[in-house]
Order: sequence, then structure tokens, then C-alpha cells
Amino acid sequence: MSLLAAATVVSTVAACGGSNDDNGGGGSTGGANEASAPGITEDTIKLGAHYPLTGVAAPGYSEIPTGAQAYYDYVNKAGGVYDREIEWIYKDDAYNPTNTSQVVNQLVLEDEVFAIVGGLGTPTHSAVLDFLNTEGVPDLFVASGSLLWGEDPDTNPYSFGWQTDYESEGKVIGQYIADNLPDAKVGLFLQDDDFGEDGEAGLMQYIEDQVVETQRYTSGNTNVAPQMAALQASGADVVVGFNTPSYTALTQLTALQLGFKPSQWIYSNVGSDPALVGSLLARFSQGAVSDASLLDGVITTEYMPGVDAPEDPWVQLWQKVWDESGQEGELTNYRIYGMAQAYTMVQALQAAGQNPTRDDLIEAVETVGADWEGPAFSPFRYSTDSHLGISGMQVVQLAGTAADPQTGILVTDIGDADIEESEAEHATPPESGIPDEEPFN
Repeated sequence: MSLLAAATVVSTVAACGGSNDDNGGGGSTGGANEASAPGITEDTIKLGAHYPLTGVAAPGYSEIPTGAQAYYDYVNKAGGVYDREIEWIYKDDAYNPTNTSQVVNQLVLEDEVFAIVGGLGTPTHSAVLDFLNTEGVPDLFVASGSLLWGEDPDTNPYSFGWQTDYESEGKVIGQYIADNLPDAKVGLFLQDDDFGEDGEAGLMQYIEDQVVETQRYTSGNTNVAPQMAALQASGADVVVGFNTPSYTALTQLTALQLGFKPSQWIYSNVGSDPALVGSLLARFSQGAVSDASLLDGVITTEYMPGVDAPEDPWVQLWQKVWDESGQEGELTNYRIYGMAQAYTMVQALQAAGQNPTRDDLIEAVETVGADWEGPAFSPFRYSTDSHLGISGMQVVQLAGTAADPQTGILVTDIGDADIEESEAEHATPPESGIPDEEPFN
């Protein structure tokens, strides 16, 4: 992922949603903290998630929960949310849907978490979607751009997306190709699930007549030579990949071996983090390729600032949070992603009120989530009719570890919604680094 907006606070207590007579809500109008729902005690809020801490998808993705942990610790040190400390429990599913079902069952039935937050992956989280909605467990801010989490709130009322969905991203990329590469012969390389299908649906709205070949891969099958050979034989001079970082590295190395040199590679946001892909290129090539230089000139997208923008106020906040966390390693785009999701979760907990039920949390996101400001370049789309997340992104071109913007911030929605350039000013973080969100009722 090239993984990779808030008001001034009056005081630390107010910023953290400290209890007072004006900050009731979610079934409470102030007063004492109560054990109002599973995972909520007088002193704690228990949240859970699943991530690939081991296995093929672990590089990069295993860093996301460490970023979330850093931000929750930061909030806890300032007093927590309504004087409750956030307990963050995340378990390894190794990017295996069977494992995901097991660990999420444990989190809900044994650990009794209040909500699942940021569960990662389209094939993995799909395995627990029905369970969480049947059990009435808030399933917030899934770490995947699939439409499953947000397109149909009537079917999945407890689930919400967070990042820009893949169909909207496909539309943004498709429009960029149509406007800037109108004569290109386009080949598609797609993960064979909702990730690839949603991206393809968006692309086809703009470049259906330009697509000369479509190839798909199954996650876990690392031989992509047949797909690359087919794209080469098709005469494609632009290749668009909706794939994970490992497959960005694999497509680049395989194309190198085949002598396949399209004039332009374009990768979705998910698969284009230069630092991670560079490390994967070095590993997969056994050192023959030592960095991400193969990605120079690649077109991709961004929906919030990352480590290549160290002067951005949000990145400066994340650097401060990471440094204070005392965890090992450097700030990465994946850790920024985890922090940004945790920031949104703190907004949701504040808005749900002092003694919330699970349904209060859902109602809070639907009622005021579209108004939340944070690090994303464009607003969320949360409402009773849509649980989709960030509404837009910009097209960028990679040069080393930097990303050079090629467009403004482009905002859209699924289906035939137009793509428009946003004129909104990007918000800056509150001085405390903690949102100051009022209860929704």
C-alpha cells in the first residue's frame, strides 16, 4: 500500500472525551462510567482485530497493528476516552480465511471485545462478515477497499469500510488513462477476488475499449510467468495491476526475465509502497535487484500523506507518536495507516458517548462520521445509506521513495457518480494530536 483531517482542543480531558456533564451520549447523559456493553467496563474499552503477522502477506501488513497500538497508547497516556483505557488485542490469521474465522471467534466469544477494528484483507475478512453482523458486533474500518463492507448497509449493518474503495480507485485510474494515455493498449493484472473485480469495474467505465488483455492470479500462487507472457503477447503497452505488494515485486521480476517492457506500469494503492516492494524485490531476486528502482516512473494513487512527506503536519504527528511509543523499527506507511485508522476509531468512540452500546457506536458513525476530519485528503461517505469510507484520492508518479502528484484530489463514489476535483482544504491535526469529537446525541 502506498498507504498510504481536526479542531483545536480546549484541554487534554476534553480532547480525550473526558467525562463531564456535557459529554454524555450513547445512553448516558454524564455521570459515572458504567459497563454498558460487552468489552466496556468502568475503566476499559476492549477492541480486537486480525492481521497476517506471519505468512506471505506479513511483510508490511504486520506493521499496521503496531501503528494502531502506538496511537492507542498515546491516547491512553492522555487519559483515554471518557477516562477509559483502550485495550487493543490483535491476533495472527496468516492471511488464511480459516484462521481468520478462528481468531475472530476467539476475540468475540472469549475475549469479548466491544468491536472488531481494522481487520485486514478481502478474502480473510469475507470469512467473518456474516458472523460479525449476525452477532451484532461492530465491524469497523475494515482494512480493504472491497465494497462488501460498505455498499449495502441493509445486509451488513455493522460493517464499515475505511480506505477508498477499489471501484472508485479504478474509476480514478481509468479516467487518468483515458485523459493522458488515450491510445494505449491496456493489459490488466488482477487478484481473482473482489479486490480485482471491483478495480476492474471502475476501470472499465473509462477504458473498456482500450483493454486488450485481462489476466488474474490467485493469492499464494507465486508463478506469474503465464500471466505476464499473455500480457506481453497481447501487445499491451500499459499494464494496470490491482494486486498486493508481493505481486508487484513478482510482476516486475517476471517482466524483467521475459524482456517485457510496457511503456507504463500502473499499480493500485495497495501494491505500490516503494519501501516494501523494494525489500520484496531484493528478497525474491536473492539480491540481484537491491532496491525499488524498478518502480521509478510507476503511476499509483494516494489518499493520505505518507513518509515521503515528512513536513506534512499529520506525518509529523505520526512520527511523534511513533517515537514516544518506544517500539522497534522506523515509521512506515503501514504504521501510519494503523495510526490513522486508530485516530478514526477514537473519533467513533468519542461520538458514541460515555456509556455506549454497540448500536450506539454504529449510529454514531452513520450520523456524524461524514463530518470527521483527519489525515485523509477527502471526506468519509458514512451515512445510513452508505458505509463506504474515504471518498477520493490523487494520482501520483513514483520517483525513488517520493510521489509526484499528477492530479488534484479526485472525489467520486461507486456506480456512475462523476469524478470531481476537490476544492476542500486539507485539515491539520489538533494541537494535542487527539480529536475533539462531541457525542452525536
